[in-house]
Amino acid sequence: MTEKLILGGKEFTSRLIIGTGKFASAQDLKKACEASGAQIATMAVKRVDFKGGQDDIIAPLKEAGVTFMPNTSGARDAREAVFAAQLAREALGTDWVKVEVHPDQKYLLPDPVETYLACKTLCEQGFKVFAYIPADPVLCRRLEEVGVAAVMPLGAPIGSARGLETLPFLKIIIEESHVPVIVDAGIGAPSEAAQALELGASAVMVNTAIAAAADPLLMARAFNLACEAGRMAFEAGLALKVSTARATSPMEAFISEAMA
Repeated sequence: MTEKLILGGKEFTSRLIIGTGKFASAQDLKKACEASGAQIATMAVKRVDFKGGQDDIIAPLKEAGVTFMPNTSGARDAREAVFAAQLAREALGTDWVKVEVHPDQKYLLPDPVETYLACKTLCEQGFKVFAYIPADPVLCRRLEEVGVAAVMPLGAPIGSARGLETLPFLKIIIEESHVPVIVDAGIGAPSEAAQALELGASAVMVNTAIAAAADPLLMARAFNLACEAGRMAFEAGLALKVSTARATSPMEAFISEAMA
């Protein structure tokens, strides 16, 4: 039995967080969520029907019994992100919020300055803040200082399924952070989720790799097993570090030398 995950004062057995976009139907979302074993799901505030609270996102997630992590996707600056978080707290009764600020609509890369400002304000207002950010160890440290519940550095651009392209920086963040590290965005295969957890990440967030798979239900099960295996490997203690299984890139060599 692996150690349980503690996020925002709550205890979870699964280390997979599921996204809710791109599913063909509400039933597909519900079935994939159940097959994945995920106990947390994130959804964009702008996509939720707050009037009735019963739509293609909220209803299936309630049936699956997952914890809501509303996100501020679509916010272009800190002000818009704070407003979205306040709206979600009032409508859904949760103080959890994943802060996403990305003014660039092409690549959806997070704005580090506006994200920091939004997180600082929301922490002061009592939110449990989960910060979606570039894989920047210095920014992670600053966010820890303002009181975020977790940092969520990207592995690669959202929806790209390109894997852990920021691996050298993820390693530093995981080693240096005193809050949970959730690898978010870019994970395209169960093996990549397992690798992130083998490194010591607290959890991973996956959407496109499951929702866009030829068989989302089967892929959800695959991610479930991969996350369990990755965490077990970390707790067991790898005989060889994951980094030795692949060639060292020039960037990794530079960072290793600088950190020595």
